[in-house]
Amino acid sequence: MSDLGWRAAWTIARRDLHRGFRGLRLLFVCLLLGVTTLATIGSLTSAITGELGARGQAILGGDIEVSMTQRQPTAEERRTVESLGIVSHTIRTRAMAQRSSEGDGPAAVLTELKGVDARYPLYGALTLANGGRYAPLADDAILIDRALAERLQLRPGDPLRYGDADFRVQALIAEEPDRVGEGFTLGPVAIVSREGFARTGLIQPGALYEVKLRVALPAGASAEDGAKMLGERFPSASWRIKTRDRAAPGADRFFARMGQFLSLIGLAALVIAGIGVGNGVGSYLAGKRGSIATLKTLGASARDIQRIYLLQIATVSLVAVGIGLALGAALPNAIVAGLGDLLPVRPGFSLHPLPLAASAAYGLLIAFAFALPSLARARTLPAASLFRGGVSAMGHVPRRTWLAVGAAATAVVAIAVLGGREPLFALSVLGAVAATLLLLLGLGAAVRWLAARSPRPRRPLWRLAVANLHRPGAQTAALVIALGLALTLFVTLAAIQTSLDAEIRTTVPQRAPNQFVLDVPADRRADFIATVRRHAPEAQMNIVPSLRGTITRYGDTRVADLSDLPDGAWFLRGERGVTYSTALPEGSRITDGEWWSADYAGPPLVSLDRDAAKVMGVGVGDTLTVSVLGVEIAATIASLRQIQWETLGFNYIMVFSPSALAGAPHSLTATIAMEKANEGPVTRALLSAFPSASIIAVAEVIGQVRTILDQMATAIVLAASVAILAGIAVLVGAIAASRQARSYDGVILKTLGATRAQILGAQAIEYAMLAALLATIALALGLAGAWFVIVQVFDFGWAPDWGIVLATLGGGAAITLGIGLAGSLPILSVRPAEALRRV
Repeated sequence: MSDLGWRAAWTIARRDLHRGFRGLRLLFVCLLLGVTTLATIGSLTSAITGELGARGQAILGGDIEVSMTQRQPTAEERRTVESLGIVSHTIRTRAMAQRSSEGDGPAAVLTELKGVDARYPLYGALTLANGGRYAPLADDAILIDRALAERLQLRPGDPLRYGDADFRVQALIAEEPDRVGEGFTLGPVAIVSREGFARTGLIQPGALYEVKLRVALPAGASAEDGAKMLGERFPSASWRIKTRDRAAPGADRFFARMGQFLSLIGLAALVIAGIGVGNGVGSYLAGKRGSIATLKTLGASARDIQRIYLLQIATVSLVAVGIGLALGAALPNAIVAGLGDLLPVRPGFSLHPLPLAASAAYGLLIAFAFALPSLARARTLPAASLFRGGVSAMGHVPRRTWLAVGAAATAVVAIAVLGGREPLFALSVLGAVAATLLLLLGLGAAVRWLAARSPRPRRPLWRLAVANLHRPGAQTAALVIALGLALTLFVTLAAIQTSLDAEIRTTVPQRAPNQFVLDVPADRRADFIATVRRHAPEAQMNIVPSLRGTITRYGDTRVADLSDLPDGAWFLRGERGVTYSTALPEGSRITDGEWWSADYAGPPLVSLDRDAAKVMGVGVGDTLTVSVLGVEIAATIASLRQIQWETLGFNYIMVFSPSALAGAPHSLTATIAMEKANEGPVTRALLSAFPSASIIAVAEVIGQVRTILDQMATAIVLAASVAILAGIAVLVGAIAASRQARSYDGVILKTLGATRAQILGAQAIEYAMLAALLATIALALGLAGAWFVIVQVFDFGWAPDWGIVLATLGGGAAITLGIGLAGSLPILSVRPAEALRRV
């Protein structure tokens, strides 16, 4: 008899498929959740990075930006930049905003003060909260951020003081077009004219400030060509050049990497859920044994059977994927609205075909890969075996089926690797997931082997529980994977959260000073000490010179010639703080080389952070060239240091010998440790005596760090919850796959007089034995994962709360056991008479 063909197979499949997808709901739910997660993450990442690219001119403030620190451009540099197009000149620094009137809030707040010229902004619009149009500012006018207005309780028309100048608040800023391009700030922004900025007197010798020249090019001019010309014309200039195509490289890099990481986590969860999908499909086909046997008896071929049920599975998969894609395309709008100002840009609604296509491909390939073996078993069983399904063995899976499964898995890996920015990272994440699954799968096989060879317990319930672990059709491997993943993730989350809490609670507060003070004039060191001592006699101060420098060459390598920076070379991006000292700084330890003598006056020497030296591949005796105030200083590396970053003190990557930098204009930076009650008087006295100084309250910094760590912990919990749901899907799938056998056992046991409580008790003992066996392994795997995140990723101390970790492990075991038993309750409702008539 010839095959039915696809049309006839579809007719039978459509009539046999339940409208509510009964039997295939686990497949539907797993694919829906997985595809929705992947499509949402991919669409949101593409929307943010696309918006950053589309708004490059406004974010950057021009087609080309030339920025420099602690200096103004030379006349020749300015003429060359102006030859490219229309130029806007801005200047920015940290400064204390001081309220002139009395009020209940703080008297001064650290802000970012920005001086702009009449051409600002070249692109985009500076919008005001009152709806008015922005116009060039008068010398005594100032625009302030809403956050600054709230902290100092200011309204339009109120006075505000910066340094030696008084201003009048003209309006509140609603949106600053180049805010993202300005980078990290320590406080809210305030904008004045360049003439008003000069009135403040904040720019003293050695003060930290940044100057930016933004260029609007003529139509058709190339930003890349202009940037290249500036680099070639001034190869040694201590400036940074950015173009509109890379207006916010840090933000773009962060969201792209975060998007890839979250997508890989979502893909891993979908792969884990695929095991549940396979079990669910197997359970569905097991329930269709009668229908399959009837079709085969009537002449249907094995190919017809495969086509019919492949069409059913494909239909459910396509519906789930379609709904998941629709949700994934729509949810980013809700996320953008919910996150508000936490995102650097607010992209509008748009469809992003590439991440949606990748999500659909992931979902369909994983559904195909995990459903195909069950389909192959169903098609290879003869009709007689199907009629004896309750006692017959499962069919075999042909080699060509495994080849098809391997091809689908290869396609999934290829999409993840080729579609990501960091292929090695993608491979490592997927490899770790595969290794964990293989470990748990091997453990499940070992548990089944040991259960079959262990002595038979004397108590009936225990004997039945052990037999369930190795009986034909037992889902021991799937149960081990589900329980192992869930318990491991519970331990990982508990250890990470408690270690983060311990880092903030014990390490930072005990070692941190009360205040950082920036931009203290170098010639007024004695006045600064006397002012602090007058109001806080017990104060402990650490005062160091402060400059900014850019690493231009290390060894024989010139940074400008690198197409890509080495991994971990964040210190090569732009300028970094540098200092000089006669003695080894606090919080540092020499690991290689020697410190120079106090009276050293020879050629420039530098002490370098050990980790930075490792990244650059340099050591003691090599040369490091740093551009400071436009002058390149070639220094010999005299020593390598291990820096204790957690002290929140002055931890400079580069510390020079005094002879190298002492003659350069610079300011002083200080830390003050004192009684908390003296913070207010010291702050007021310093601002009165040193108007150009900026004061950072460390308590506020610690609060921000705590908030960031809490957000990181929340993100980890949310990401891991997807994998936990996937583990639950595996557990539900394992229960579904063994439902027919367990129903048969339950009926026989009930016929022999067993109660529901006894049957449920045997299953509870089975799950409890697995949980007990897995507890130690889950504890080890979970702690290893948490240790890697805390120590290797965050570089924090390892200090989990063991009580909470063990309690979480126990609670997680109880939760998973509860879910497993809840899934077994429908089995107990099977009536013996009805079930025996089907045997």
